[in-house]
Amino acid sequence: MIARLKGVLISRHPDQVIVDVGGVGYRVFLSLTSFYELPQPGQEVELNIHTVVREDAIHLYGFTTGEEKSTFALLTSVSKVGPKLALSILSGITSAELWQAVQTKNTGRLVNIPGIGKKTAARLLLELEGKLPQAAEQIAPLAAEAPLSALEDALSALTNLGYPENQAQKMVDKAAQALDGPATVEDLLRKALKGAG
Repeated sequence: MIARLKGVLISRHPDQVIVDVGGVGYRVFLSLTSFYELPQPGQEVELNIHTVVREDAIHLYGFTTGEEKSTFALLTSVSKVGPKLALSILSGITSAELWQAVQTKNTGRLVNIPGIGKKTAARLLLELEGKLPQAAEQIAPLAAEAPLSALEDALSALTNLGYPENQAQKMVDKAAQALDGPATVEDLLRKALKGAG
């Protein structure tokens, strides 16, 4: 099984990349979260790999962090959630946000992700609840630092400004972690935009 790839990034697209390792080009599927972390083509890249072997193909799924790879594996352990849907989920929500949603039973956050309906969201919350990683305990303070409504309002403001939702979400998360104590929408936006500049 391939667990890691390190080589030259040949091409990149929002859903897949080709990595040259010793003259062999590997096609790797990935989430938008990992896509945003990629270097430019021609530069070296290192990806954590989850290999899925089927009768007719071997598919490689790549992640820039071990945390996202672990979350992907847990997502695919949920009934009726395959690799494609798991990538879609990780493209619409970060691992930290996913575990926060599971902890707070926030179905609304999950149904905002394309391809996730109410039934799938409920199943995800139910089946992932018992699989919460230890790292999720460190995610809870994020909700205390900034009220969820402030986070959502800041996200909405950034998307209205033209930022892609996934990028806006990352900006808001980074701003929330950087701010000490409760944060207002204005605080979050100021910090997020300053970090983007």
